[in-house]
Amino acid sequence: HADDAAVWHVKAVDPAGQLLSVKAIDADGGIHDIKAIQQTGNRYILDIKAFVGGDVLPVKVLLQDDWLGPVKAIRADGTHLDVKALTADNQRLDVKAVSRAGHVLDIKAIDSSHQFYGVKAVSPNGHVYDVKGIKLLDAPVELEIGETAVRAHVKALPQVR
Repeated sequence: HADDAAVWHVKAVDPAGQLLSVKAIDADGGIHDIKAIQQTGNRYILDIKAFVGGDVLPVKVLLQDDWLGPVKAIRADGTHLDVKALTADNQRLDVKAVSRAGHVLDIKAIDSSHQFYGVKAVSPNGHVYDVKGIKLLDAPVELEIGETAVRAHVKALPQVR
């Protein structure tokens, strides 16, 4: 049924058009899925979540001193897992907020030569949404999870034409 919740893949797109997996990586090097979740009846804003063991963790842009806020999966106690794009040759690319327009932050994977790769949510039937950071408040900190200050929520949105 078209209105049931759907699970979308989260990928980075390299300059050659190849799709790279975007994953959460724990302190032990374990690799965990990150997915976009389309809630029933909501086709416009998808939640981005990390699936770590039996836990479903929020994915957020953290508040940092530099503007490039890192994207992390956050446990209830505020500890976090890195979010990385994985290349075919096993490089792990940082995923960060790289710019801001109003309440929307651009999120990109960044390679060793500082080239930006778009981060997208891809539905099972081929729809593509942009993964962005969304600020609901004007204040720098949206919320705190444990000791972790969150700059923005990470969501997937329809591509702007």
